[in-house]
Amino acid sequence: MKISIIGGGIGGLTLGNVLKQHNIDFKIYESAPEIKPVGAGIAMAGNAMQIFDKLGLKEKIEKAGIKMHALIITDEKLKTISKTDVLKLENKYKVCNIAIHRAELQRVLSENISENIILNKRLSKIEKKENYHLTFEDKTEIESDIIFGADGVKSLVRHQILKSGQIREAKQKCWRGILTTEIPEKYSHNAYEMWGKGKRFGFVKIKENTLYWYALVNEKFYSEDIDLLETFKEFHSDVLQMISKTSKENIILTDIIDLKPMEKWTAENLCLIGDAAHATTPNMGQGGCQAVEDAYHIGKLLETEKDWNKIFHQFEKIRRSKVNHIVKTSWTLGKVAQWENFTGLRNFVFRNMPENVNQKQMEKILKLEI
Repeated sequence: MKISIIGGGIGGLTLGNVLKQHNIDFKIYESAPEIKPVGAGIAMAGNAMQIFDKLGLKEKIEKAGIKMHALIITDEKLKTISKTDVLKLENKYKVCNIAIHRAELQRVLSENISENIILNKRLSKIEKKENYHLTFEDKTEIESDIIFGADGVKSLVRHQILKSGQIREAKQKCWRGILTTEIPEKYSHNAYEMWGKGKRFGFVKIKENTLYWYALVNEKFYSEDIDLLETFKEFHSDVLQMISKTSKENIILTDIIDLKPMEKWTAENLCLIGDAAHATTPNMGQGGCQAVEDAYHIGKLLETEKDWNKIFHQFEKIRRSKVNHIVKTSWTLGKVAQWENFTGLRNFVFRNMPENVNQKQMEKILKLEI
């Protein structure tokens, strides 16, 4: 049986490792000509790290990234609003939260399965005939029995086969930067997010002398000639230093988007995973982690079931509730964090929230359903 995974991102590569563990043959078709350092930083929370542990990849990922001890929300001047201590949960689940460069993570995930990855293969058309017929931009064509659409929020597989997926604009612009610099010890093992008025700034160390930062503004503040230093001038001086020291080629600009929760992620012999099925805004650091969970659940179902369509049906049932909760909560949190008015009230409410609320929310996310 010919199995094709469209997309060599975090979800597709993790699924490849899962299938290899089950001695199932597959091919990953990735549009990029090489897996190289593009993109920016990403957090791999305890739910993803538990799965990487089962795949024998935990130590490699820990080594390639930096362990995070706490997630801290502050105001513009770095005065703490709320703090989630992830060390407590580490002891319970025996895994760490890791901040890592996306390219480093993809490198680790692809090492074991490099012979199954075909690069420079951008899908241009997928049709359901007796099997699935795939045509790539280089005019090559293949037939495949089983398809996994792991091709992101703007998934061609979803668009052409399921003809569904409403992309939602959060009306926020996000700059992501990678900075090589000496990092003060106080910033070494914590992820920070600073809330201002209609703007946010976050940063975390992702490897020795390398910092990942992101800056968000509500769309109405954006113009093509925007000056980030001017825009964030009321923020802590460390923030302004991070922005000014980062070279332009190490900064990428994107819109914040997600997918409106969908009824269906599957068709006959086809299943969407990761952002193709349930893209979320990045406010909870769970986009990549949920793609990893998708791959894990496919693997769990393979332990007792060999009929792919039954697996896909069960997968959808198991995953829907948790994923929809994360998409909805992340969307709401992103809106609140970008308030332009009543920010004092917002900060007061979050500052006085019982600590166990954050811990419970985190625990709900870290727990794997089966």
